[in-house]
Amino acid sequence: MSKIKIKNFGPIKEGFKDTMPDGSTEEWMDIKKVTLLIGNQGSGKSTVAKLISTFVWLEKALVRGDYDSKWFTQKNRFLKLLAYHRIENYYHPKGGMFDTTEIDYIGVAFRIKYANGELGITKLDSIEYQLPQVMYVPAERNFLDNVKDAKTLILTSQAMLDFVSVYGKSLAELKGTITLPINDVQIDYNKQFDIVYVKGEIKGDPYKIRLSDASSGFQSIVPLFLVSWYLANSVKNQSGVPNEPMSSEEMDKFRREIYEILHNKSFTEEQRRIALSVLTSKFNKTAFINIVEEPEQNLFPTSQQQILHSLLAFNNLGDANRLIMTTHSPYLINFLSVAIQAADLKDQIVEKGKKELLPKLYGIVPENALVKADDVQIYQLDERQGRITKLPTEYGIPSDDNYLNRQLKLGNDQFDALLDIEAEL
Repeated sequence: MSKIKIKNFGPIKEGFKDTMPDGSTEEWMDIKKVTLLIGNQGSGKSTVAKLISTFVWLEKALVRGDYDSKWFTQKNRFLKLLAYHRIENYYHPKGGMFDTTEIDYIGVAFRIKYANGELGITKLDSIEYQLPQVMYVPAERNFLDNVKDAKTLILTSQAMLDFVSVYGKSLAELKGTITLPINDVQIDYNKQFDIVYVKGEIKGDPYKIRLSDASSGFQSIVPLFLVSWYLANSVKNQSGVPNEPMSSEEMDKFRREIYEILHNKSFTEEQRRIALSVLTSKFNKTAFINIVEEPEQNLFPTSQQQILHSLLAFNNLGDANRLIMTTHSPYLINFLSVAIQAADLKDQIVEKGKKELLPKLYGIVPENALVKADDVQIYQLDERQGRITKLPTEYGIPSDDNYLNRQLKLGNDQFDALLDIEAEL
């Protein structure tokens, strides 16, 4: 399991600290199969997500041999990596004499640590590394169908540019229509005129409107759903040769290495076959790391549950897949708790031989959206202290006593206080 430690970067000051049963302090954040980040604006949720994205990509680049590890050790080159997500100015203190930022990432193949203004890279002994397809889904995604040609816009975020590109590939991959997880609404793409439509029925009357004319919820969910669907299935369907479209740089490198293997006269046929197999596996993406900002954006609570189920289902397509989300929604935590409880109930049903109850269970949470308690971690970020804490669990279920639910309770308490004032009139 990968993990990360962050101190003095952007809004994050002391970072994560957790007191262990033996009294020791744990400072590593586990990047589990499902990782949720909650907190107020400016607390650092997106910062953590963007750092995870950066370091997962860097580890992939090192494994694949895109760069020599020494290339990244210069500070200015590391800051260029952070510029992908526009967080290159978050290190502490900006322009100061002493750099107090510390970011330490332990992956499967490499440990990458930034401290004292320097980047150190250590190769780990591992043969289990799964080359990931990394996707960062930004919160700004709902503007895409409100511009004539998003691909020609001048965007300041490379991450947003890449998302626009993959969104275009996902549309091109559509064969006919695809059904959204909300009210059986379908996505229909006209390739000739590059127009995305949503189709559905209201009381038996069919409708078909441009996505740009649809509700803000559909404008938010369509890019998220399509990109996640496309990449999750692309990774799942890859086999002996890479069929995921490579960048021109990746393709050139791949062809050069293939040529060198095929024309190496010192290789026996068996050695050549093994070398080709190893090379292919280096470029063949076998895991999907889906990092999503605010999946609940502009969605009604029931729709939030339905998109969560879809994201969990895509995540469950591969053992090495990871889903990292930032959220302001208390509903998302509650619905994730339901998915965890349903997974536990499934195990009990199977163990007790009551399989006739499974259809009833799957009517609440689809089988492909179940998630084990041990595969989930929720972190709470405090914008005032710059601190990260782990949300406690009760029997594996996330605690109701979390930052988001406390805000709901605050509203009830304030209403009670108003009633007390009214009683005094």
